[in-house]
Amino acid sequence: MAVKKGNMVRAIREKLENSLEAKASDSRFPSYLFETQGEVVDIKSDYALVKFGRVPTPNIWLKLEQLEEFV
Repeated sequence: MAVKKGNMVRAIREKLENSLEAKASDSRFPSYLFETQGEVVDIKSDYALVKFGRVPTPNIWLKLEQLEEFV
């Protein structure tokens, strides 16, 4: 899937947990990243800014390869 602005997505646990981003910060990711839908707000290079609107959380930049369409 080609991720585009406005798509509803979720994070892929296997790709996020073993990523460079996970090693650079706290690797305990909240479950909502994998279980709820987020909206792609912006795309810059290989990253997408994702807004998880159902929970009061800040937007997060994730690599495009770490995202999948929310079904």
